[in-house]
Amino acid sequence: MEITRRELLHKLTTGGAVFAAGSAVSAATLTGVAHAEEAKVPPQAVGMLYDATLCIGCQTCVVACTKANNLTPDTRLDPLHQAPADLNNYTKTIIKLYKEADGKDFSYVKQQCMHCIDPACVAACMFGGLKKDAKTGVVTWNGKVCVGCRYCEVACPYNVPKFRWEGFNPEIVKCEFCKDRLAQGLEPACTTVCPKKAVIFGAREDLLKEAKRRTAANPGKYYSNRVFGEKEGGGTQVFYLSHVPFDKLGLPEPGDESVPAKYLKWQKRLYSYLVLPAGLYGLLVGTIRKNWKDHEGHMQEEEKASGLRAQL
Repeated sequence: MEITRRELLHKLTTGGAVFAAGSAVSAATLTGVAHAEEAKVPPQAVGMLYDATLCIGCQTCVVACTKANNLTPDTRLDPLHQAPADLNNYTKTIIKLYKEADGKDFSYVKQQCMHCIDPACVAACMFGGLKKDAKTGVVTWNGKVCVGCRYCEVACPYNVPKFRWEGFNPEIVKCEFCKDRLAQGLEPACTTVCPKKAVIFGAREDLLKEAKRRTAANPGKYYSNRVFGEKEGGGTQVFYLSHVPFDKLGLPEPGDESVPAKYLKWQKRLYSYLVLPAGLYGLLVGTIRKNWKDHEGHMQEEEKASGLRAQL
């Protein structure tokens, strides 16, 4: 079931709010159950492989992403340079620096949507505003049905989706693998400009093979000879190789089970006993509670940054 913003507003103003919400949640919960139980790597899954040992932190990928997606260059913290501090409502990818206090160990890291095999943002979206392509696995946002609830923000274990408040119809901002370029047979902009090929694009299966080839050919170079994203959180379509622990790069350790599988796996059984569908959606509360404090912290940082800009 798909309901547009206009249809939702019409139902709310004509007394059909309960029916609309109940129907939408029912559809969302049943869809989430099926997805959590049957989530598999899409047949033509594409992806990215980021090798932190090759990245020089030039941020060329950030600039290319902004241009390809018609985003406003984020110069809010530095009027002379595009230098966002984190993913935000104008930034779909970013390069960060991890550095030990003594300066002996450091690494750059590229952050963007992970395009999870079983994405929490899709499971959390009641109206189907976020969807995972059945063939390529790319997770995209549809503004025609999004109601701005921001459940995707707090459900995502990687803290990726950002909400843009400006405009009559606010929107969710996240990497979509440059979907317009993909439709033309092109690669995402970020992978075409990296001078060191620290991030490359291709079929997920081929990228996983390449990542494992690198770890096997370079014993001791990569942290635990591990490819982050192969199994983490149910698997992702963005892989990471690093010489430092992944948590130092800001990546969580979610285990091998996806968020939807973890919190929605009992819905189908409960639903068969006629438990209220809307109540079943509360099974996501575990993840929402877990991520809400982090989300509030990011919001406070953005508010402080906005206040600082206003004073300048």
